[in-house]
Amino acid sequence: MLLALDVGNTNIVLGCFDGDTILFRERVSTNQQATDLEYATRIRMALDMYQIERTQITEAIISSVVPSVTNTLRQAVEKYLGCTPMIVGPGIKTGLSIVIDNPAQLGSDLVVDAVAGIHEYPVPLIIIDMGTATTFSLIDAKKRYLGGVIMTGMAVSTEALVNRTSQLPRIAFEAPRHVIGTNTIDCMKSGVMYATASALDGMIERIEEEIGEKCTVVATGGLAGAVTPLCKRDIILDDDLLLKGLHIIYEKNRA
Repeated sequence: MLLALDVGNTNIVLGCFDGDTILFRERVSTNQQATDLEYATRIRMALDMYQIERTQITEAIISSVVPSVTNTLRQAVEKYLGCTPMIVGPGIKTGLSIVIDNPAQLGSDLVVDAVAGIHEYPVPLIIIDMGTATTFSLIDAKKRYLGGVIMTGMAVSTEALVNRTSQLPRIAFEAPRHVIGTNTIDCMKSGVMYATASALDGMIERIEEEIGEKCTVVATGGLAGAVTPLCKRDIILDDDLLLKGLHIIYEKNRA
């Protein structure tokens, strides 16, 4: 079995593959101060929850946008599972043609998303990843990564709003019954949820205008499931996109 781990700024996504089948997907908090033993414990808890023996995991792959956590997590995998994980980075074959100004600057999460995207969906393709930041990636009809957009993530902007005001409370990320709120909570929910959905719709429209083509649109990430149903544009929700990309990359490089 293959253990796939994606390290984001807020969460780490863990997934386990038996062949092409995803056995589970779980999220744990990213903690830059955690030790390899603490991360090994989290991996053990995830495997125990799904009754998977650690001896069944013979391979692992890590994608990370938090360099301080990458080596710690690698050590955790080696310590608990006894295998050396593959790290997505320079020298790893992806099959993706990246034509931005400096390909080395492209985050590994965006690379992995794109690898899965071109494997699973028709191009041209827009991939929206809603995490700490909300990112848009554009892949053209020739399956080339042309560039994208980075905007403030929904949770980050909401946290800033709450922290910079004295009377606005924390809210759940759920849509109110109406766009026009009649109380503070519903007004905030509308401003967060519907404004984000409108931003997604607007950016998709502008990207398509710029390239002169209609695109398949796929969304992934922890908050995508809450927002995409509010969008006017048809958006495919794929919570497993990044895990699928890690599996594809591992298969390309396992020899």
